[in-house]
Amino acid sequence: MNKAIIGRKAGMTQVFTAEGKVIPVTVIEAGPCPVVQIKTVEKDGYAALKLGFDEAKEKALNKAELGQFKKAKVKPCKVLKEFRLDNVASYEVGNEIKADVFAAGDKVDIHGVSKGHGYSGVIKRWNQHRLKETHGVGPVHREPGSMGANSSPSRVFKNKHLAGQYGVENVTVQNLEIVRVDTERNCLLIKGSVPGPNGSVVTINDTVK
Repeated sequence: MNKAIIGRKAGMTQVFTAEGKVIPVTVIEAGPCPVVQIKTVEKDGYAALKLGFDEAKEKALNKAELGQFKKAKVKPCKVLKEFRLDNVASYEVGNEIKADVFAAGDKVDIHGVSKGHGYSGVIKRWNQHRLKETHGVGPVHREPGSMGANSSPSRVFKNKHLAGQYGVENVTVQNLEIVRVDTERNCLLIKGSVPGPNGSVVTINDTVK
């Protein structure tokens, strides 16, 4: 990994290519992200950057969180994330990383938290089918089905698809293409969909593929 940035998902739209093709894109407000800390192989055992995103008021942070920003002489941020990079020699504490660190055509991996759907049944959560609407079936049209035999194995097997909490999981979408970089608005237009609701925080870095 050589490049990384933190951003906020703004929503989806579409752009047209020179040939007239329509490309669905997700708009991400990427940065600016101040470098709060640099970790090196000699000192920490690995190379990494700690980046901040979205300015915060000092009273919103505790002393330990605030101390990192004061040491780096950087304004406090709501989001603080660490990225392992192959080379951090070109960075300095206090530098700002903006959307122009990426270019159109770059392939990236995007990490986010998926939308929450609450406690959901098996049809919504696992795409299972309803039972038939004929006589003798009800009232179990949306039930999860058989739980197994009584005497053997006398239990429900692990990983059976049942109702439960759906969404709010860490999701990574790999190998997405950056269609356009808007340096004036500090935005990235990325082909395809990105996990999470509009307004959620995502991280963008070079693809591992």
